[in-house]
Amino acid sequence: MNSNNQESRQSSLSHLDGNGDITMVDVSGKMATTREANAVGQVRFPSEIYAQIKAADGMTKKGSITQTAHIAGIMAAKRTHDLIPLCHPLPLDKIGLAFAYDDDLNAIIVSGTVKVTHKTGVEMEALTAVSIACLTIYDMTKALSHDIVIDNIHLVTKTGGKSDYSHA
Repeated sequence: MNSNNQESRQSSLSHLDGNGDITMVDVSGKMATTREANAVGQVRFPSEIYAQIKAADGMTKKGSITQTAHIAGIMAAKRTHDLIPLCHPLPLDKIGLAFAYDDDLNAIIVSGTVKVTHKTGVEMEALTAVSIACLTIYDMTKALSHDIVIDNIHLVTKTGGKSDYSHA
């Protein structure tokens, strides 16, 4: 890669300065606005395991799959700055998680919404909440099968800040 392309790409990445060194984004000059992000992911099961989990309404010997994952997701969103370098610690206003069974995919779909009034967005917090909720579901069900797949974790929407985003 020539140096002009490298410089151009580095300047477009928010956590790199002009020299290519890692930096935390300076948000001191930004205005605090309401920002919200929504993320989604899924935990797919072999069909017989999915049927067993759904028939038991998500209850296992360890307890409720979704209730445990809900708490884990909330805790994770609140600790995102401890998990992902360069994320700002944020006083989150709302963390919501929802869980739905999808019979076509043999999956539990996890949706997460995080909201804050601050100088920086909450995309990473929403993605972290969904990721950890999915991992918790895996942990709660791995005794039934290791053929469980966590996938399609992605940002769905974000509002506030410089620009809004919606996944097509």
